[in-house]
Parts: sequence; structure tokens; C-alpha cells
Amino acid sequence: MARLTYDELIKKHLHILRGLRSKTGLFLASRPRVSTGYDKSWLRDNFYETIAFEIIGDWDTVEKTYHAILKIFLKHEAKIDWAIKEKPKESYKRIHARFHPETFNEFWEEWGNKQNDAIGCILFRLGELEVNQNRSIVKTPDHIRIVNKLVRYLEAIEYWHDEDSGVWEEEEELHASSVGACVAGLKSISRVSPIEVPIWLIKKGEDSLEKLLPRESKKKFADLALLSLIWPYDIVNEESKIEILENVEYHLLRERGVIRYKGDHYYNKNPDGYSEEAEWTFGLAWLVIIYQKLGNYEKAHERLNKLISVDTPEGLPELFFSNSPIYNENTPLGWSESLFIVSLYEMNVRLRATLPIEKNLQSSV
Repeated sequence: MARLTYDELIKKHLHILRGLRSKTGLFLASRPRVSTGYDKSWLRDNFYETIAFEIIGDWDTVEKTYHAILKIFLKHEAKIDWAIKEKPKESYKRIHARFHPETFNEFWEEWGNKQNDAIGCILFRLGELEVNQNRSIVKTPDHIRIVNKLVRYLEAIEYWHDEDSGVWEEEEELHASSVGACVAGLKSISRVSPIEVPIWLIKKGEDSLEKLLPRESKKKFADLALLSLIWPYDIVNEESKIEILENVEYHLLRERGVIRYKGDHYYNKNPDGYSEEAEWTFGLAWLVIIYQKLGNYEKAHERLNKLISVDTPEGLPELFFSNSPIYNENTPLGWSESLFIVSLYEMNVRLRATLPIEKNLQSSV
């Protein structure tokens, strides 16, 4: 069977990703009615899922999603007010990381709801859309009020030394990826004129991040989540970028994806539950995007070919079991789909810029 061109792959995966979108504009993490519970909407996943639509210029989709996210915060404004006043330590009293895609209700079962990066990433994108894309999402007095309260929320919980469950929603620690997301979010949203961000609030996070790096946390050295500090946040210097990349490649890169960190027991197929970590597909796409940004097109192309080789008819899975072609039920994973589209799109642009004009129309895999 002939392999698909980049254009054909982009079309295929945009169709799959659009299939995860609800009527409200929020995206599910995975397909509807999946038994794992991934038929819910995560703030972080929506942040990553909409990047594919940003890169193709589908601003209606992006804006509808972020307006829905602002409606979530407004619906739970009283809880945010209470958190600002009381500075809660308990997970269930924090802003939750996932919501019902249609009612915007929280889910109240036990969960790692202390996920500070989920607030940071939304602030980051709201600022980026306003300043870099001239797409004003924060328009109304209600929007301005609630976004200012999100800034005050990060101040109240003292995000720079607050132990949270992090990107992977697991054990509470001080995570570099969480602190970095908050720093990036505060710096970005501070450029939107009605939003008030004290300079010291950013500085506290920058100082904390400098002390944490190159580690993700006290218990984790190399971690896939650290790639977010390079892209999309771009808040570490060149030396740190290279160090993070080298650590991820050396310690975490596998045949069908990137493990999240050593000792990860999520979807571990071995009886002991610890020795063989699952391989996450969006880790490959993340590396492709970063290597392209850094101008290392050879490595970007290598990682992209590896990613294309693990694509399935249903889309990209969340993960593969270690050293196995078997993947889990969270297929497609919206986050993986979006980063795959971004990596394909940027590689396509690169190829078209270097190919002769007569060959530009078909950039094949």
C-alpha cells in the first residue's frame, strides 16, 4: 500500500481530531464513551488540541474553545473567590483540571486536581492569541474579571513552591513543568492591558524554576513534561534546552514513543508494574516540533518517520505497551493527534521551501 503524503496525513488527522470536539467547543481527551474516562475535557488537553487549528488558521475553532474555557471559570467563579481568600491545600478545593464537556461541571471522584500547569497554559495561550495573533479572546468585563482572578489564584496558592500533581496527575511534588507553565502564563497574559500581573509574582517563579532545573522534581530527573519548557513556552535558555533534550533522548526515547519518566507504572504490562514503562506517541511529535524550531531538520525528520510508522487507522494512540505493537484504548488521543498535525504541517512547510517549484505540490513521506 502506498504511503500517504504529508498533506493526506494532515487531512486524515484533522478529521479524527474534529471528531473529538463537542458542541460547546471543548474537545474530549479521547473518543466518546471510552471506558477509561477519557471522554471528558481537560484544560491542558484542550490547550494542546487547539494548537493544530491555530497552525492551519482555523481561528473559529480556537476562539470557540477558549470562550468555552472562560465560561468554565465563570461558572466556578465563587470557588475561585473562596480559594483566593482561603488558600486551600486540599486537592478538591482547587480549580479542577477536567470538566464535563457540555455542562462544564467538575468531576468529584478522587483525582489529582492540584494541577497548576493547567491554569498556566490557559493564561499563556490567552496572552499569545491576543498579542501575537491579534485574536482577542478576553473581550468582556466578565472575561477581564475572571482572568485577573486566575492571576490572583496563582498568587494565593504560591505556585512557585506549591506541590501539585503535575502534568501526569500523580504524586504531589514541586514540578518544574508546573512552575514553568505558570511563569510562561503570567508573562504572556501580563501583555494584555486590562490584566494586572505583579512583576514579583513572575520573578518568584523564575527563581524557583532556576533552582529546580534540570530536574523535573525531587524524585524525577528526566521527564517528558520538561519539553514544554522548550515548546510551547520557550522560557529556558539555550543551554537548558540542549540539556533537557539530551536527557529526554538518552533516558526516555524508545522505539514507538517516549516514556514519561523512569519507573512510570501507568499502563505497565509487566507483573511487577514498574520495570517496563509505556511509550507515549506525542513524545515523538514533541521532539519533531522542537528539533524543527532549533533547526535540526535531520533529527526532526527521523523522529517524524518513526511517528508515522506507529500511526493506526483509528489515529494515534495515547501509548504503546513497552516493546510491543499493542496500544491502549485511549485511541485516538486528541493531544497526540494535534501535535502530529503540527509536526507534519511544519515539516511540509520546510520541504516546500526547499524543493524545486515543480515538485512542491507533492511532498511525499
